[in-house]
Amino acid sequence: MAEKIHRGKIKTPPDPLVVKYLIAPGIESDIKYRYQAFIDSNKAHVLMLNKQGIISDNTAKEILKINKEMADMGDTPTFPIDPGREDFYFNLEAYLIEQAGIEIGGQMHTARSRNDLYATCARLAVRKAYFEICELYNRMRQAIIDVARQNTDAVFAGYTHMQPSEPISFAHYCSAVLNALQRDYRRISNCFEGLNICPLGGGSMGSTTWDIDRKYTAKMLGFDAPIDNSIDSVASRDFATDILAALSITAVTISRFCQDLYVWATPDYGYIEVSDSCAVCSSIMPQKKNPWVLERIKGKAAHVEGCFISALNAMKNVIYSHNEEICGESASFLFPGIEEMKKICELMEISIRGITVKKDKMLETAWGNFCTVTELANYLVRKDGISFRMAHDIVAEVVAYMLENNKKANEIGTDVVNPIFMKLFGRKTSMTDEEIRSALDPVQIANAKKCIGGTAPEEVTRQLDSRQAALDRDIAELKQRKEAVDLAKQRLEEEVLKKIS
Repeated sequence: MAEKIHRGKIKTPPDPLVVKYLIAPGIESDIKYRYQAFIDSNKAHVLMLNKQGIISDNTAKEILKINKEMADMGDTPTFPIDPGREDFYFNLEAYLIEQAGIEIGGQMHTARSRNDLYATCARLAVRKAYFEICELYNRMRQAIIDVARQNTDAVFAGYTHMQPSEPISFAHYCSAVLNALQRDYRRISNCFEGLNICPLGGGSMGSTTWDIDRKYTAKMLGFDAPIDNSIDSVASRDFATDILAALSITAVTISRFCQDLYVWATPDYGYIEVSDSCAVCSSIMPQKKNPWVLERIKGKAAHVEGCFISALNAMKNVIYSHNEEICGESASFLFPGIEEMKKICELMEISIRGITVKKDKMLETAWGNFCTVTELANYLVRKDGISFRMAHDIVAEVVAYMLENNKKANEIGTDVVNPIFMKLFGRKTSMTDEEIRSALDPVQIANAKKCIGGTAPEEVTRQLDSRQAALDRDIAELKQRKEAVDLAKQRLEEEVLKKIS
């Protein structure tokens, strides 16, 4: 069949290897992600051609009837697809012509190129995936907020350089991650502006002499506006790098979150335990409970980043017009990157909802691992009227002494502080053993930090309320965008039915 297909001035069919490695995979991707996008683009274009008087009512009616029939097939066409036809669109057009004849079916592609058509279908398909990934992402954020609210009293040692630093709460830690995820969502959200503009009508790259109405087709397809330059309509795929860049940055945030949970799930820390449903056991070591899902999320983050780098590099040193590096290769890892990110969001949601926070173990460790001694220095400043640098020197020697003698922070008393104070500055502390113990109380330290960004439960609750408000705004924004697109789809279908009834 391929040898009878019109390929312009080209006389021979595509080489079997070209079909195998380029055309067939492209068709498979179009069917998987863009089938209905092609049909919607056809409907909007035909309605516009008829509105502008470029094709007759009868022609529009016949073409739209067959496009509706193809749409009703679902997500996969039921008619045969021949890779020898070069691409998916030629298969759709061939089916249309078989049903309506070339005089009628051959008019659908008037004032249009595959270049602007494919650019439009790519944006329609990515927009659908964009809504899906935003919904999954926001569900994940809600899960983290919910778990954080349950653990405002879970006090443990925060870390810098993987060394115990100061007492915080698990909720305070989650609030930090949520803040980053909130900024990440803004980056993802901002991609919509560059995504939701319409290339249809740009032609091959030089527009068209037909009197088309590009604002009409953009509106019918739910776009905010047409791209107002015909070259840019077919040359631009920066919406793909925009989204992949935003998702890559987000994947890094989630991966860092996973790394902390991963470390804290080890028996050596024992701060959290992952759900049995998100872990696996060793085939020979029965004591093992491997946080398998956290490992996979971190690995998938690398895949998202790889897809971004691939898309970006495929565009480098490419002419600013239509070509296969742009429309074929640069976007070929867009959907794999999006699919990986969807998996990350869903796996992260079930992981965080399933963890058990070991509050007693957290607190026990915080009492002993010297994360509290900065506050001991603060107490020396307040109680003894010395400078912070003097207090720092005293506490540094206290910690060194305790470590050398295999003692923990909660064993520090005046018997340790006074000799060092005397040696360094010729005096003793006015603090009692009870005041030193109070200075070293992790819960008291965490609860005392009430300034903006602090660890006090009421301040952490305020932070979480702020994160929730931002999430609610983001959900409302997404809903508004989706409703606008759904309304456009409804209008499109109503116009089609009106025309063919």
